Amino acid sequence: MAAVAVQASFMLNTGEIVDMKTTLTEGAEGELKTSTDYAVAATSIGTFANGKTITSIIQAPTCLNGASYAYVDRRGEILCVLPVQVAATSQNHPMPMPRNFQMQAGDTIRVMASTAASRLFSYSCITGTGVHAIFTGTPAGDSIALTHIKSGQGLGESLTGQTLACHMATSVDGSKIDSGGGMYVLNDRGLPVGGVAATNPIKLQIAKSYTGLCQINLNFVARVTTSA
Repeated sequence: MAAVAVQASFMLNTGEIVDMKTTLTEGAEGELKTSTDYAVAATSIGTFANGKTITSIIQAPTCLNGASYAYVDRRGEILCVLPVQVAATSQNHPMPMPRNFQMQAGDTIRVMASTAASRLFSYSCITGTGVHAIFTGTPAGDSIALTHIKSGQGLGESLTGQTLACHMATSVDGSKIDSGGGMYVLNDRGLPVGGVAATNPIKLQIAKSYTGLCQINLNFVARVTTSA
C-alpha cells in the first residue's frame, strides 16, 4: 500500500486555524495530526486544541485517492463523523461541524485513506439523540450487510431504537450499485424503509443527506448490492 499525504484544516472558537497534515498508509485507518509546517511537532487534535471548540471545517480530510471516511475519536469511540473530500472539490467553505463539543486531551481525528482500487463502501450516520456511527463493507458482485467499524455489529444491533437524523455514504462503484445507487436500510422483513445514495470520494465532496431517514429497530440491516 502506498503512503499518501492526508490533509485537513479546521477553525477554532478562538479564531485559530488548525492546519493538519500526516502521511498515512492507504487502505488502513490512521490518525491525522497537526502539520509541522506551522508547528514544532505533529500533535493530536485534542492535545493541540484542549478545551477549545472546532467551529467549522475549512477543508475536510482529503488525500490522493479520496478518503472513505473520517471521524473524531474519543476514548476508542466515534464522537463525531466528518465529511471527506478531494482537494479543490469542496462545495461549501467553510462547513459547519456535525457536532458542537469541546476538545479533550486524547481526542484524535481518524481517517481511512482509500487506495485507487478500493471498493470499500462507507456509511456514516447521526441519530436524533446525537449518536454518531460509521458502517463499512466491501461488495464484490453480491449483497452485503455493513458493519460498525468499532464493534463489528450490524445497523440494527448498533442503533436499536434510534432514529436517523442525517447520513452520508462513499463508494467508487457507481453504476455497479443496484441498491438505489447506495445503501438501503432493510427492516426485519427485508423491505427497504430508508437509504442514501453514495458519493465517489475520488471525484466529489461528500454531503450529508436529510432524506431516506427512518427509525432503526433490531434486525434492521444496512444493505449494499452490486452487480459486479
